[in-house]
Amino acid sequence: MKAEQIKKGFMDRNCDSLLLELYEDEHRLDDQNQRYIGMLEKYIAYYGNDDVQIYNTPGRSEICGNHTDHQHGCVVAAGVNLDAIGAVSVQKDKVSIISDNFFLEDIEIDDLTVKEEEKGTSEALVRGILARFQQLGYQIGGFKAYITSEVMIGAGLSSSAVFEVMIATILSGLYNRQMIPSEELAKIAQYAENVYFGKPCGLMDQCACAFGGLIAIDFKDAASPLIESLQIDFSAFHHCLCIVDTKGSHSDLTNDYAAIPLEMKKVAHFFGKEVLREVDEEAFYEQLNEIRKQCGDRSLLRSIHFFNENQRVNGLVKALKENDFKRFKEIMKASGDSSFKYLQNVYADPNHQSLSLALALSEKILQDKGFCRVHGGGFAGTIQAFVEDEHAWSYKKEMEKYFGEDSVHLLKIRKQGSIRMM
Repeated sequence: MKAEQIKKGFMDRNCDSLLLELYEDEHRLDDQNQRYIGMLEKYIAYYGNDDVQIYNTPGRSEICGNHTDHQHGCVVAAGVNLDAIGAVSVQKDKVSIISDNFFLEDIEIDDLTVKEEEKGTSEALVRGILARFQQLGYQIGGFKAYITSEVMIGAGLSSSAVFEVMIATILSGLYNRQMIPSEELAKIAQYAENVYFGKPCGLMDQCACAFGGLIAIDFKDAASPLIESLQIDFSAFHHCLCIVDTKGSHSDLTNDYAAIPLEMKKVAHFFGKEVLREVDEEAFYEQLNEIRKQCGDRSLLRSIHFFNENQRVNGLVKALKENDFKRFKEIMKASGDSSFKYLQNVYADPNHQSLSLALALSEKILQDKGFCRVHGGGFAGTIQAFVEDEHAWSYKKEMEKYFGEDSVHLLKIRKQGSIRMM
């Protein structure tokens, strides 16, 4: 269908039922229609009135399992209704992408080798995804795309994974009849980030973006993790997922992030193992004093967090399946407390504690109307709060007094992952 024709469909509000099914938020229907219209207008302005397809990939939020995946642990994550959308058409031999106002260099599909000078760029991700499709025997081809994203960079919603999974989904839709499984798309995206982009990421972010909904992932076999889609209607709990951007800077935090897996692995190496998932917890406590001498107190505390957090994930999955929101809330609060006290990823510099402040203010504002915890990697950036639906807007208003306009995002857990919409 021509871009102008699809645009008219949004202008005439013919797509409202589709948007409501996807975003589950009738209050944002006007905004979403305008967003899709704006995307199509940009596509037409740059490329012309082509036959286009519309693609959509959600951001993700980690629910439980904070800093466990790199130790082959267990995680619960969710796709959310902040997302990236793209208008796409076929072209021959090359990939051309405009992402908001950023023009990527064209990628020729007959040149898919790793480029050292390209590492750390979006072009590397596109080239890597094309290469992996080809290596796995899938069809590839060129395309033109205009992509726009609501997923904020540095907010713990996985903006890079959203982009990667979007590109993989486009190739699946254009050239492989949209038949490639979500898990395969996630692994392809991870490969591109590891090998072509040069970042040793895990698979959690890509899985959440590709699957959507609530998913439980067991990374015991990191090469083939067990992924379970949890068929839970989270809206039945009448709580809104809020992400609060505290405006803390992620600069100079690389060493703080890297220290967490390094210190956990230090304990694993004490037992001759590579990761903590391979260590017997009972043996860990039996030899605590000797480990303390060799590895230090923080390594011990972070390892204690891992062992307990892995058990919490299993308990959380059970609570969700039994629709036991009271137990879900208890486990989530315990997970947040553990991240603060034992994992110690809420602040790095005692003089700059935006996450700690956001947690303190949230607890004061919410009282018994919700609960909060650090979100994602930690140290700076965002916190997560689950707030009773009727109090979500007042929570947003109060928190934005301290952290600025549009610092609080009211989200829904999305049932669908990365898809071709039309």
